[in-house]
Amino acid sequence: MSVADHLILWLHITAAVFTIGPGTAAIMSTPRYIRKRNTVVVGYLYRTTRIYVFAALLTLVFGMISAAQLHKFGNWWISTSLTLFVVAFILLVMIMRDQAKAVTALARAEVEAGSSASAEGAALSVGSEQGSAESEPVGDVKPAPTAAADLRLAAVERGRIASMGGLTALIWLVILVLMVWNGN
Repeated sequence: MSVADHLILWLHITAAVFTIGPGTAAIMSTPRYIRKRNTVVVGYLYRTTRIYVFAALLTLVFGMISAAQLHKFGNWWISTSLTLFVVAFILLVMIMRDQAKAVTALARAEVEAGSSASAEGAALSVGSEQGSAESEPVGDVKPAPTAAADLRLAAVERGRIASMGGLTALIWLVILVLMVWNGN
């Protein structure tokens, strides 16, 4: 192997270590903070995931350059690894979508809980007959989701993120095994 081959291989390994690892850690931490209803941290983890997912494309680029330089594109384990990477990337995009939905649902639940508490206080000060009247939806207008519905949505997204994050981590491990086992 030439110096250029070694350099590209090291860039590929470095990109894998410094992008895939932290991105996976951010994804795996997200369900815990959704359960704790910490909107700020979930939003931070969503932004972190988005950065590392797109940075992980460097791993793919350097890996393809390395495979081309070493004339290994015909090997079955390279094709399998590329296919698994594409599957993992699609799962990561779906995870980012679910993280965004969870952040939105948690934020709406916080706003709803805050506005309902202030509305209850206002209803008590105005009087019982006016405070107990509930508004009915008019026509085809759907009522706004309640805080409970938003929290249920966040819980569903938590489960989806956990399951797809685990599957993505498993795919990364399979790719790692293929690279180490056959990468001599």
